[in-house]
Amino acid sequence: MAPADQTRKAQTRQAMPDDTASRLLAWYDVHHRELPWRVSPREHASGVRPDPYRIWLSEVMLQQTTVEAVKSYFRAFVEKWPDVEALAAAPTEDVMKAWAGLGYYSRARNLKACADLVAARGGRFPDTEAGLRDLPGIGAYTSAAITAIAFDRPAAVVDGNVERVISRLFSITTPLSEAKAEIRAHVEAMVPAARPGDFAQAMMDLGATICTPRRPRCMLCPLRENCSAVVSGDPENFPVRLPKADKPQRRGAAFVAMREDGAILLRKRPEKGLLGGMTEVPTTAWTARVDGATTQAAAPFPGDWRSAGTITHVFTHFALELEVFHAHIKGDAPAGHFWSHAQEISGEALPTVMKKAIEAAIPGATKKQRPH
Repeated sequence: MAPADQTRKAQTRQAMPDDTASRLLAWYDVHHRELPWRVSPREHASGVRPDPYRIWLSEVMLQQTTVEAVKSYFRAFVEKWPDVEALAAAPTEDVMKAWAGLGYYSRARNLKACADLVAARGGRFPDTEAGLRDLPGIGAYTSAAITAIAFDRPAAVVDGNVERVISRLFSITTPLSEAKAEIRAHVEAMVPAARPGDFAQAMMDLGATICTPRRPRCMLCPLRENCSAVVSGDPENFPVRLPKADKPQRRGAAFVAMREDGAILLRKRPEKGLLGGMTEVPTTAWTARVDGATTQAAAPFPGDWRSAGTITHVFTHFALELEVFHAHIKGDAPAGHFWSHAQEISGEALPTVMKKAIEAAIPGATKKQRPH
């Protein structure tokens, strides 16, 4: 470790009392969230150990996605594929279908690639941060989370919740985008040798339930006596953020063709790039950087195209507005396309933006069909 890093860690140790971790863990023992991938403190104390597969799967799903959104996807995945070998044996298309609607689809492609690699190595995940970072889709945060939670090894786990807690504890005035190293140093100094996995989850739970972005419940916080932001009376001012730049607006058109039996015409997107490997209705050539055509004249084949309105969708780096057109088509699917029957649409690997387009043209079409 460099001298500067040693000095910074020593300073952060002095800034927090030695019982910080013990007070946080005592709070966690009583107030922890019940999550489908989590081993509770009581279970952990009785000798139950987390399944690295479930921890890995949950952490990949939770990247840029809320806990509530992930719960049902996680349960569905582990029901279909209870271990990493089962996931590795699954067709990629099935994995993409199961992921549809969860967003950030490169995660699903990396998930399958990682499962293939781990299964080929005997189904065992590496138990160190360095080893985990060698796997597809696992970066600094995810490797630390798996190391701490699955293997109970000391690691600095820093997600958005933890950034908020630390920023307030120490009243960090550096903008969050520039304060990552400082925040991480504080966390490293606080991680206990005993129960580092529970400590990591306790920090996350504290940020999610008590140290919330708006109206934090400071009176209930186990660390309030040492929180600099509470002393100053302005915890909502932390973390400090730079003004967000406006997202560029892109436009295009989507064409929802339906056969007389209710089947909808679809095609698969290229494996690389935005929404790679997912399924879509035909659209014009919009991208994150350029607009596509927006009129029915750009339809990929002739039809009685009629306007079905406009839908909007916000991606990470841009917003998209699509003019939706609807037509009834007869005959075989054009090259590169396929018909998906009405009862199968809900199971296709359709990203949310494509579900919106289909729903604009055919309300209820993407909902799961009840058996007659």
